[in-house]
Amino acid sequence: MRLYRKIHTRNLFFLRLVDKRSLRCTFITTENYMKRILRVSLKIIIVIFLLVNVVVAFHAYKFTHFYNRGEIAVKENTEKSGWDKTKEILFGINAVKKQNTVIADSTFQNITLITKDGLKLAAWYIPADSAFGTVLLFHGHGGTRSDVIKESESFNKMGYNTLLVDFRAHGNSEGNTCTIGYDETEDVKLAYDFIKNKGENNVVLWGISMGASTITKAVKDYQLEPKKVILEMPFGTIEDAVVGRVKMMGLPPQPVAALLTFWGGAEHGFWAFGMKPQEFVASIKCPVLLQWGRNDPRVSRSEEDILFSHIANENKKWVVYETAAHESLCKKEPGKWNTEVAAFLK
Repeated sequence: MRLYRKIHTRNLFFLRLVDKRSLRCTFITTENYMKRILRVSLKIIIVIFLLVNVVVAFHAYKFTHFYNRGEIAVKENTEKSGWDKTKEILFGINAVKKQNTVIADSTFQNITLITKDGLKLAAWYIPADSAFGTVLLFHGHGGTRSDVIKESESFNKMGYNTLLVDFRAHGNSEGNTCTIGYDETEDVKLAYDFIKNKGENNVVLWGISMGASTITKAVKDYQLEPKKVILEMPFGTIEDAVVGRVKMMGLPPQPVAALLTFWGGAEHGFWAFGMKPQEFVASIKCPVLLQWGRNDPRVSRSEEDILFSHIANENKKWVVYETAAHESLCKKEPGKWNTEVAAFLK
């Protein structure tokens, strides 16, 4: 009996020892397994993050780059294969410089402005009979001076000379890189100086979308002193502009817009998040007319609310066009546009 108890006690001790070691081994195995899962998960997250940034960087480049006509093959949507569409999703859409569609007649004077980097900017100077001022017109992203010819004609009828400029990388101007208003401020300054050197004192700046946003930065950076400024659907910040574009693509606004904004600036050597027309307008000291279309899918009402509130001087007006989207307000609602602009210029 004693021998049985002794053997039983030793076996129980041995079993307990085995159980403890087994539990310890199980614990160690589980701990290692969890660490391995965490390491693999972290690697997957890093790879996904890098891939997303590579894709976004390609899109940012394509958004800020315009190819010369004939430099790259461009297919119509009906001609695109599945692989063509996949490449566009992964690497962005190739954009070719839009050509001017207006044929200049004898009333148009071809003007060339040269940037500090040696780029030649194409412009039209169109004099009006018995003019008492000059309006400088600046188009939007991806556009040309031909796009604002209707506005130019209206200003001419109101008794103003007009100067229509192709931004760098647009129309017939040189260059392939567009910084959505950052470097284009120099283009506005060159046009302003050209008109001032002609002896013009009554200078009016008019811009649509990117053109309007660029005007705000040019006035701030170069202390321009126009007599009046007309801004049509300017974006509040570059990030806001990207959000509008991303929404139209059916993608989640964030974090896509923030990444596009970052890479768009990084690729061209500037801090894109600092491009804020809604803050730049505080530097405008002359009367300002802000115009916007209620159906605009790119520029929001809140952006314009903030921008308008930051215009420091009291002589300002905001006009909303009920049927217009992100488009020429002059073409969409010509009667209202001509009435509002003519009243503002008086």
